[in-house]
Amino acid sequence: MKKIKFLFILLCLQSSVFSQTELDSLYHIWEDKNSVDSIRAFALTDYIYKGFFTSQPDSALILTQHLYQFNKETKNDDGLIEALTLRGYIKFRMGNYSEALASYNEGLEIAEKIGNKIGAADILTKMGYIYHDNEDVVKALVYYQNSLKIYEEENDLDGQGSIYNEFGNIYLSRGEYDKALDYYQKSIAINIELNEEEDNSSMYINIGNLYLDKSDFQQALAYYEKGLAIEKKKDDKLGIASALSGIGSVYLELGDSSKALDFLQRSYDISESINDIQGGASTLLGIGDIYLESKNYKKAIAICKKSLSMTKKVGDLGGQEYACGCLYEAYRALGNTTEALVFHEQMIFIGDSIKTEDLAIKLQQIEFSKKIMADSLIQIEKDVKVELQHKSEVQRKDKNRNLAIAIGTISFLLAIGFFSRWRYVKKSKDVLKKEKDRSESLLLNILPAEIAEELKEKGEAQARDFELVSILFTDFKGFTEMSAELTAAELIGEINHCFKAFDLICEKYKIEKIKTIGDAYMAAGGLPVPSVDSVKNTVLAALEMQSFMTQRFSDIEKTDGFTFEMRLGIHTGPVVAGIVGVKKYQYDIWGDTVNTAARIESSGAVGQVNISHYTYELLKDNPQFTFNYRGKIEVKGKGKIDMYFVTKANTRT
Repeated sequence: MKKIKFLFILLCLQSSVFSQTELDSLYHIWEDKNSVDSIRAFALTDYIYKGFFTSQPDSALILTQHLYQFNKETKNDDGLIEALTLRGYIKFRMGNYSEALASYNEGLEIAEKIGNKIGAADILTKMGYIYHDNEDVVKALVYYQNSLKIYEEENDLDGQGSIYNEFGNIYLSRGEYDKALDYYQKSIAINIELNEEEDNSSMYINIGNLYLDKSDFQQALAYYEKGLAIEKKKDDKLGIASALSGIGSVYLELGDSSKALDFLQRSYDISESINDIQGGASTLLGIGDIYLESKNYKKAIAICKKSLSMTKKVGDLGGQEYACGCLYEAYRALGNTTEALVFHEQMIFIGDSIKTEDLAIKLQQIEFSKKIMADSLIQIEKDVKVELQHKSEVQRKDKNRNLAIAIGTISFLLAIGFFSRWRYVKKSKDVLKKEKDRSESLLLNILPAEIAEELKEKGEAQARDFELVSILFTDFKGFTEMSAELTAAELIGEINHCFKAFDLICEKYKIEKIKTIGDAYMAAGGLPVPSVDSVKNTVLAALEMQSFMTQRFSDIEKTDGFTFEMRLGIHTGPVVAGIVGVKKYQYDIWGDTVNTAARIESSGAVGQVNISHYTYELLKDNPQFTFNYRGKIEVKGKGKIDMYFVTKANTRT
């Protein structure tokens, strides 16, 4: 069976632990230049898999590059495919998905060129892993199905079984337990047929996860223990940790805290020894729950803080939300309301981020359902064609007798067809309704509601003049310098994190996000529906944005992470607003007010909200704000402009 399988959406690598002597022997073969090239390549591949693959990914990557160069020099195409696949999977485990896909695509191109169909299928499967891990079920399904098609054509039962396991994981993640169990059982049956019972361990653990989800704890325990026995036999540390964690979770649900803590701690110790951050963080959350329930709040805080740090490293929002909840409960129980409030706010913010991501996942699920429906219809069509062909062959043997049978069969199939058509039309209407709702949701995500409604009714939206609009601009200090030092993924990840928070703040104060331009964020208060409070609300939103960035910078300073300091400026005046283009609509604004607002921002200071004299005049009598006159500031193309720093007063609204 394939050595790499999903376990609860995470990847499990089945690898044996070799002694140092055996590893030295493999390396000696690789260094022996008198050996056959293919044997040397095989020895180095084995050396990487069995010595460094799980425990030292950086070292494994360096060795894999040597393997790639060697196979390229010796024109060993099959070896090149193996090296590229290996490099892709290491990159994937390190979280570098784009480079992983690039390696896989290079290997796939070679495999297709030389007609290595099984090699191509294996790569397609691993590409499916990446999209599945990113919860892009639609793309994952496409890659898995393309891989399965090749395995079926090549009569590769081993490969078919691995894909059935992935289908099971997809259905498990969607809560469709019966379908998930059916695919797991199919995969298990193939392994038994191939006399590879050892490869069923991951399926047994997956089925344990399934029964744990269903609260059938006895069944879950039985399957976890079955998987654990095999993993111990193989001495697969990652598999052992997964099974122990599952058993601990069962005992936790059964209320046996002592046993739960024992199994979870053993699981965590193994995860820590093999640097499995994701698995270790998840296990720590269970341990934190136990200490929280037993009112050992100081221990719970230490455990949940460690888990929070680990979940941040791997970008696990669900784990971060859970850890913040644990810390909130523990600090509240200790009477430390200040710290409790900090983690409560973090928990709410992360929860909002998850809701935003859930919307994208739901849209993917719509596509997934459509894909499943289409595949089902294709399969029905194939089955009907096979049936008709079979009937035709029977007719040739006894034409007269089978004429009646053929007519009856066709009538039966037509009846099925009409019934299927009726069901299809019914389902299509439901799908169309969902698609309509989806389209409206996407339209509202890029256009203000009033503009979107006008566009739907008239097919166009007229540009409009607004006399009093407050334009807000933000800009990150040192962005250009920082971008030269960080990877694109790190840079975009932090910008996205900040801009998500800004989106929620804009929504809170009912101001319109206009667009982002690189590291700049632009919003406007007072359109498309004018409001008497728009100037005030824009400034309140600006103050909250600066407060968020100041707090984030303070928090990040305590860790190894990074973020930005920010300038922010506001100017109020007349603008023209409307839709740009006929494709990929964008709601935009124009006018001198926009240009001035940009200059106010660039003339501001880090951590401050800088406003123009005109904005100040509109708010100067509002007791919610305190103003600090900066004097006349020289502005390029505008001359000298009176500017003010605004802060929130201590009085209540």
